Amino acid sequence: MSLWQRISDFLTTGYAVQARPPTAASAGTESDTTRSRKEDGMAHAVSMTVNGKECSGEVEARMLLVDFLRDRLGLTGTNIGCDTSQCGACTIMMDGESVKSCTTFAVQADGSEITTIEGLATNGNLHPLQQAFWDEHGLQCGFCTPGMIMAGVGILKDNANPSEEEIRHGLEGNICRCTGYQNIVKAIQSASISMKGAA
Repeated sequence: MSLWQRISDFLTTGYAVQARPPTAASAGTESDTTRSRKEDGMAHAVSMTVNGKECSGEVEARMLLVDFLRDRLGLTGTNIGCDTSQCGACTIMMDGESVKSCTTFAVQADGSEITTIEGLATNGNLHPLQQAFWDEHGLQCGFCTPGMIMAGVGILKDNANPSEEEIRHGLEGNICRCTGYQNIVKAIQSASISMKGAA
């Protein structure tokens, strides 16, 4: 059975059907349990480029990309806010597109190029969007900020000169509970200008 068939089956039948309790023979040690998961097809090797570095590991088919980034790679700038793709705090760039990592499986990112908030700065210099959020005070508590910035990267990738309306439309999938969004929009507009000037 292919990996994608297993994921499809998991999504349609639920975890209870997919998960098999450990057998008496495999319940003894962690290595036996790991071996059992591999034999059952539950462990999958993944390899991806994250912030310019090759990363690999073994994951269960149900592991979310956000958990792989945070728990396995220690990239905790990608926040978990809802697990339902509504808040956007977990937004990253995957193969050049803004993606919500709380509803993306780690196995789906196999072979992909991932950029998180930690990977935006270059040689200690903030990315223009990071600098603009600082300059325009596009944050308050800061919890949504990494996702907002990564969504902004996606907006400016698709449209180097977005209008206020286009920016607001592009941010519809990201929720901020503090700022009222005005300074976030101003920050993306400011970054748009500075990025054009640097080009």
